[in-house]
Amino acid sequence: MFLAFPQAIEITLLRSRESSRQLNLKTGGSSIANKEREVRKCTLKNAQGEMTTDNELDIKEAFQRAQKGHNNKAKLVASLKSRYNKLEDKTLFHEEFVHYLKYAMIVYKREPVVENVIEFVARFATSFQSPPKPQEEQQQENDDEEEEEEEDEDDHPFLSFIFNFLLESHKANSHAVRFRVCQLINKLLGSMAENAQIDDDLFDHIHQAMLVRVTDKFPNVRIQAALAMTRLQQPRDPDCPTINAYMLILDNDSNAEVRRAVLSCIAMSPQTLPKVLKRTRDIKENVRKLAYQVLADKVHIKALTIAQRVGLLQQGLHDTSEAVKDVVCSRLLPAWLLRLDDNIVELIHRLDVENCAQTALETLRAIFKEKPTEELLKDRVQLDSRKLIPVDSLTCETVLYWRALCEFFKAKGDEGDELLEQVLADAATYADYLYGYLREVPVLSEEQRADFNQLELVMTKEFISQQLIHLIGCLDTNEEGGRKRVLTVLQEMMALPQTPCSLVSLLTEKLLALVPDDNRRIQTVAEIISDVREPIMEASRPVDESESRRQQVQLAEVKVCILEAKQTLEDCITAQEFSRAAELKDSITELENRRNHIIREITESSQPAEKLGHTEKNDPETLLRCLTMCAELLKQMNIKTRIGPTISALMSSLVLPSIANAHPAVRNMAVVCLGTCTLHSRELAKTHMVLLLQIAQLDEVKIRISALRAIIDLLLLFGFQLLSETSATQTVPPSQSPDRQEEDSPPVAEEKGEVPEDTAQSTLVMLSEFLDSEVSDLRTETAEGLAKLMYTGHMSSAKMFSRLVLLWYNPVTEDDTRLRHCLGVFFQLYTRESRVHQEVVEESFLPTVRTLLNAPATSPLAEVDINNVVELFVELTRPSALIKPSTNTEELCVHDYLAVRLCGEMLKDPTAPEVRLYAKTLSNLELSRDETVKKDLQTLLQQLVQVVRDRVCLRALEKMVSQLVDSKEQAELLSASALQPVDVNADEAATEDLCKSAKRTKRGQRKVCAAKGGRKSSRRAESSEESDGENVPVVRTTRRTRPAALEKTKLDLNNLINQEANVS
Repeated sequence: MFLAFPQAIEITLLRSRESSRQLNLKTGGSSIANKEREVRKCTLKNAQGEMTTDNELDIKEAFQRAQKGHNNKAKLVASLKSRYNKLEDKTLFHEEFVHYLKYAMIVYKREPVVENVIEFVARFATSFQSPPKPQEEQQQENDDEEEEEEEDEDDHPFLSFIFNFLLESHKANSHAVRFRVCQLINKLLGSMAENAQIDDDLFDHIHQAMLVRVTDKFPNVRIQAALAMTRLQQPRDPDCPTINAYMLILDNDSNAEVRRAVLSCIAMSPQTLPKVLKRTRDIKENVRKLAYQVLADKVHIKALTIAQRVGLLQQGLHDTSEAVKDVVCSRLLPAWLLRLDDNIVELIHRLDVENCAQTALETLRAIFKEKPTEELLKDRVQLDSRKLIPVDSLTCETVLYWRALCEFFKAKGDEGDELLEQVLADAATYADYLYGYLREVPVLSEEQRADFNQLELVMTKEFISQQLIHLIGCLDTNEEGGRKRVLTVLQEMMALPQTPCSLVSLLTEKLLALVPDDNRRIQTVAEIISDVREPIMEASRPVDESESRRQQVQLAEVKVCILEAKQTLEDCITAQEFSRAAELKDSITELENRRNHIIREITESSQPAEKLGHTEKNDPETLLRCLTMCAELLKQMNIKTRIGPTISALMSSLVLPSIANAHPAVRNMAVVCLGTCTLHSRELAKTHMVLLLQIAQLDEVKIRISALRAIIDLLLLFGFQLLSETSATQTVPPSQSPDRQEEDSPPVAEEKGEVPEDTAQSTLVMLSEFLDSEVSDLRTETAEGLAKLMYTGHMSSAKMFSRLVLLWYNPVTEDDTRLRHCLGVFFQLYTRESRVHQEVVEESFLPTVRTLLNAPATSPLAEVDINNVVELFVELTRPSALIKPSTNTEELCVHDYLAVRLCGEMLKDPTAPEVRLYAKTLSNLELSRDETVKKDLQTLLQQLVQVVRDRVCLRALEKMVSQLVDSKEQAELLSASALQPVDVNADEAATEDLCKSAKRTKRGQRKVCAAKGGRKSSRRAESSEESDGENVPVVRTTRRTRPAALEKTKLDLNNLINQEANVS
């Protein structure tokens, strides 16, 4: 399609000027639409003429040739510019040029021919600018006269004329004109040289006009206006209006394409960086993708904080869109590596690996996927001949890189085994290497823990030890000798007193991974626990402290006397007093004998006895180590493995006594062990269920959460039937607020038997109270547990579902990302699973709405949008939303019951404010084709029409009637019910006869058809082209009204085509 110009226009300067003046862009949309139709009806008869010479090319022919994509626009620009330069009076040329430009500016659709014309105009207008001069020449031009000449060259008359014309037209009524104005300004500014200059007044006018247009109601206009302001930014100015407008658009514009346009052109600065980072969490995939591209291209890694880097990688590598993940792996990470001289270790150093090890590992895996294997083998960190990193060279970054590389090769299977042999030692060698490093980890005293440097050093060594332990999973343990050596080293390290508690769980996990048999696992761990808690010690005789101190003093005195005597003996020999020397020699002999006697006494007093003894250690650190091993053992055991004598002994001697321990960490680990152990035995679960319920209500928050998890797991495994068996021997502790027992209904009983109501209800009330807890972790854990119980069918409660919906919408939980995500996924999965679940949701609809309507102004629920909540319930209960929807269209659906409930609620109080909400909801329901339901709804609607006086409600009810009855029945129903409130003129309504009533009924039918057919299709077309794709409630037509709407559309379209054919 080519943009044709009217054949009747003669190409003379005078006629061009007159017709240009006749075309007024600021008139109403009808004149522009007529002009557009005239343009499209015309042909290209004049455009088929051949161009004589380039110098004789006129404006019309240039515009016609510019429409063709294969034409050389540079040649057209040069030809038209040559003619322009020959003219003495440029005014007529300007007016004729603008006249032909207007034909392109009234076309909104992105037609190729129109785009070619716009591109041609931009090239021609900017061709009058002088080419950019070298920087050296510009520095030499310091004369004021030369600067004025340069400004004169930049502000060319034609370019200024085009800008002024566009700025005068940007307020046109036609959105097409506004769109083309912004597009042309964008292209003109973008086509200028990099160091181009424009007049300050023109700059201000463009700036003001585009600031107005970025608030246009048409997204395409806003996009072009935002792009046009790209070169008007001043990043160094904190009050730059362009940047402020950009940031406002990024935060508030509802259209994704507008946000993408701003992202592509916004200048990076400390002020705009947080806004761009926020767009990496945008709801639209394309916006998130572009945000990562902008950060990769424009932002240096050093300009980001550690938290920002880690956040970007965490979100990008876990994004739901594969396209976003690909951008992070192929654009962002390579850009960061390029700025760090391709040093991978330096990159993960800038991620703070000690606190974000998992993110660093995922980052390394993403980098390894993009690199060839040969390059990975070349960068083998600092491995020695043993294929180990020397202990002196071990850092957090190098050991994490080593682990990631080994795990990456291990994941390749057989292909990676050969590569793994080149970067990792054999099992026995590595086990000795690991054992040697772990023994060097220092144990700090209480005084040393106060020294931050000492504490940081130990934490670093513990992190390195964790990564080295993880590498055990990459070892080749098929060879028996190496495997036994690894097992021995692991057992010794677990029993070592200086092994940090933070490593015990990981060591136990790796040990159990090498022992496949559960019985052998239990025996091995039990022996280690026994060695740790009851080490073998030599029983020594009791030593009297005072006696020992006295002997030490005597020994010291004798030693001093011996030294003095020897010194005196030397002096006497020197003085040749031999008689005195002989006496001293005898005294020295006596002193030495006395010294030997004292030493022998000290030795005998401290000599150990022949028998050995066991001393049980009950300090918190030892108990915590033993409980950690026990918990890891119970987690790794098969769920079908029953509790044997060994586990029972551990329960009675270690776990149960530790629950009453004063140390919170010991109690918490004991509760974890108890909860995990009860999963293996129903009898044990019945015995300790009450204890877990008491802990969940009385202990510290962390321990309560552990007990709550255990309770939820037991209910998921054994069901609420477990509570009935528990209550047979024990009573469940009473709830903290018995008044609420009347509000919450007990869960539905399972197939195995009826659960006692008091037991189940008191447990449910306790869980319901946790939903109101001020502790977010406890509230989240409870909501997640209730969601699991409802989804698996162990519990069915409409009031509990209502509580979860209110919790999801409550502004108090806005920052609880885990809670919001969990409930959001649960609502969709739960309602799509079965119709029974949808009935529970339908039953909870009215209680939820009443709670929101009756919420006091001081309650956070008063801020909740009730319309949004109602839309959620309608979508969740749609029959078409089921995974396996019913094929029988005559079968009753949940929306049928919901419609009857709503009608009954409206009849209770027709003047209530919520009646309008209920009436709107009725029109959005998917009703079945059952005749009984239709008759019931007709009766209810007829009663509603007679009592409801709100005009908006009556319109909604009228739509509902049109879905239920045909045109004849509708006419009889409406004529019998006398719809006076529908008519605005009360006098006309009082005197109307049956004929007028019938006519008004037909008018209503036409109105419904238009709403169902034309208006709905136009709204969808507009939303697909202009809007952000947000969910807009659309009235769904039934099968009876849909063919009528489609037929009406076809007739209108045929008439329009015939009219166009007749005119042409």
